[in-house]
Amino acid sequence: MSVITQLPTFYISTPHTCSYFAEREASTVFVDPQNPADTVTYNYLIRVGFRRSGDLVYRPQCYDCNDCISVRLPVAEFKPRRSQKRIARRNQDLEPCILPGEFRHEHFELYKKYQQGRHPESSMNDDNPDHYEEFLFYRGIDTELVEFRLRGRLLCVAVMDVVADGLSAVYTFYDPDYAKRSLGVNAILWQVEEARKRGKPHVYLGYWIKNHEKMHYKIQYSPVEGFIDKKWRLIDRDLFR
Repeated sequence: MSVITQLPTFYISTPHTCSYFAEREASTVFVDPQNPADTVTYNYLIRVGFRRSGDLVYRPQCYDCNDCISVRLPVAEFKPRRSQKRIARRNQDLEPCILPGEFRHEHFELYKKYQQGRHPESSMNDDNPDHYEEFLFYRGIDTELVEFRLRGRLLCVAVMDVVADGLSAVYTFYDPDYAKRSLGVNAILWQVEEARKRGKPHVYLGYWIKNHEKMHYKIQYSPVEGFIDKKWRLIDRDLFR
């Protein structure tokens, strides 16, 4: 594993309305966008709780809140729940295909359908292909796309970064007409197995927030680790049911 020799320059944002709790203020520490993190630096930052959105590499750093916890799945110890095994079996007829991380019109059309169906009020419900690329891709980082097709029909795309010690699940979007397949869960289960095949010990899932229902799914995987007090620690899922 390559060793980072110099940390990048960091900045912290001015306080702004929290994306998850409208009554709270949030701040974000981020890498200087004029000198973006290279692969070695990005690998290190992922291990200390950072995340990316496009080429913005960031970590929440709020003055009076530390609810955002970076979480990851330890691949060797991972044990799917019965419900997750059922989801995997339900999707055995899908054909996965790994592709380089780059724009494809068919993917963009699925992304728009997903946003319109799942997040119609979100600013991400946007038909500008440049915004789509800016959100998902980071030049110089090893990003892969995983297609899941049913008899040729594209149902789901998972965007993942390949980092030194694992796979980082960047974003997943799917055809909302097939929501009963739990395609998002299936994509995570697939990434765990893919990390195992590649000999990579972790799958990074981004941030989990204990009291936010949209984040609850991230601790439905077992075991799950959180970056807490500058260390990766097991999270007791039973405490947050």
